[in-house]
Amino acid sequence: MVEDHNKVNKVVGDLQSTEEWLSYAYELVPVALQKAREVKGFPGRWKMIISKLEQIPTRLSDLSSHPCFSKNMLCIEQLQAVAKTLNESLEMAEKCSKEKYEGKLQMQSDLDALSGKIDLNLRDCGLLIKTGVLGEVSLSSCTSSGSEGTSSEGCNVTELLARLQIGHLEAKHKALDCLADVMREDEKMVSPFLGRSSISALVQLLTATSPRIREKTVTLICTLAESGTCENLLVSEGVLPPLIRLLESGSSVGREKSAITLQQLSRSAEIASSIVGHGGVQPLMEVCYAGDSVSQASATCTLKNLSVVPDLRQALAEEGVVKIMIDILDSGILFVSKEYAAECLQNLTLSNEFKMSVITEGGVRSLLSYLDSGLPQEPAIGTIRNLVGSVSVETLVSLGLLPRLVRILNSSSNGSLKLAAATICRITDSPEMKKLVGESGCMSLLIKLLEVKQNDVREAATQALASLMTLACNAREVKHDMRSVPSLVQLLDPSPQNTAKKYAVACLVILSTSKKCRKLMISYGAIGYLKKLTEMDIIESKKLLERLQRGKFINLFGKN
Repeated sequence: MVEDHNKVNKVVGDLQSTEEWLSYAYELVPVALQKAREVKGFPGRWKMIISKLEQIPTRLSDLSSHPCFSKNMLCIEQLQAVAKTLNESLEMAEKCSKEKYEGKLQMQSDLDALSGKIDLNLRDCGLLIKTGVLGEVSLSSCTSSGSEGTSSEGCNVTELLARLQIGHLEAKHKALDCLADVMREDEKMVSPFLGRSSISALVQLLTATSPRIREKTVTLICTLAESGTCENLLVSEGVLPPLIRLLESGSSVGREKSAITLQQLSRSAEIASSIVGHGGVQPLMEVCYAGDSVSQASATCTLKNLSVVPDLRQALAEEGVVKIMIDILDSGILFVSKEYAAECLQNLTLSNEFKMSVITEGGVRSLLSYLDSGLPQEPAIGTIRNLVGSVSVETLVSLGLLPRLVRILNSSSNGSLKLAAATICRITDSPEMKKLVGESGCMSLLIKLLEVKQNDVREAATQALASLMTLACNAREVKHDMRSVPSLVQLLDPSPQNTAKKYAVACLVILSTSKKCRKLMISYGAIGYLKKLTEMDIIESKKLLERLQRGKFINLFGKN
């Protein structure tokens, strides 16, 4: 047996070309079959091995008939793997025939492993042809032989993707490392070469027994998801269940990369629904509680993305997402986690049935504290606006809402300005509240917003003023502000883009009781605007027009 083994090694050392390796493999098959058939022990296992060995010549024939067979390094490597397995079969048959093995159970395990290796060889031979990889790699090799740059890189990427599908885990380790290096230099280099078979191979590696290969695979998949080039293909090939499992029981790297990948994928409403359907909510919540800073932020963002879809909100609420989001508002590791939590609550409170959950879990106080944190104000003030009506205005005022609204109106972004003005509109449902808001310093700030460029901000500010000015003391403050009448008249512009015109009319009707204000309105061209608005049936525009024209007529008559 030792002499035969040395002879084999000598022969293998002399082999160079693809054709030589093919010939060597063909020669080994009948020898391996003969030895296998002579074995008396373990008959069931050897019968299975023999049936698989008999399939090898057909696979070798299919492989060798490919036009690019002799031009591809993958073919030589595959033939070397087949030859190695056939030699192992010979050695195993020799041991069984002479009963030179350590124990029956160990030999049974070795025979099962041999059977698995033959299966892998048969599968890999088929994959080289079925997936088209063989032709692609050879074509790239031929194209790049006399050129530089992209073509040779493309050949390399295609070959690396092929190696994810064939061979043993160690080879796949190396292929993943090389692909990661390529994507670090230029992530767009890999995307054009990704097909269904290579994505499927990556997804299968997420469930490999080796923790390290799972980490490498999920890191690569995370990079692909962040590039935004193959989200639907990843999902169609079944990436969600293994990603969710890695959230539950993966290493810290596995959890982090899975969370980031789900964050990217969940931007699609359809994929978000699939994440919920695969039971992803609870694992995401656990990461929010126990994950590191990056994992927590990504898991929170994913839940926020899920909350955008109205049909998913009930499932989120039933899992207890509201409480977790409030906890993150209070004690999230990163500021961005708190922002995502506020956005999630804003989405959830668009549905009436979840408003009370936010209130009973202490969310109002947490949202108001968030407004003091210096983080983007829009999601928190948007949530508070949604809650008005479910929580008493008196409670909001007692917790300090008004000074926070004043601060937002004084120095925030356009989105927050709009929401702050809209919140004022919602809380001023009584003379007492209108008086408190007027005394808080909001009036002059709202008047200032009438001059901003953003239509939606102007509309919200004008609507808030129209509500507040029904109280006489607030109307007087607006009347005494020199900016109010000119700004409101400009908002009578009848163009469709100007959505504030009906509220501007309401404000000017209140101010028109003042002779001074009427004169200002006329001097700034209100009559011309109002004639057009009357034709458009804008509420109270006719009333205001008649009042201004009557005043103008009286003035002219008096002069005459």
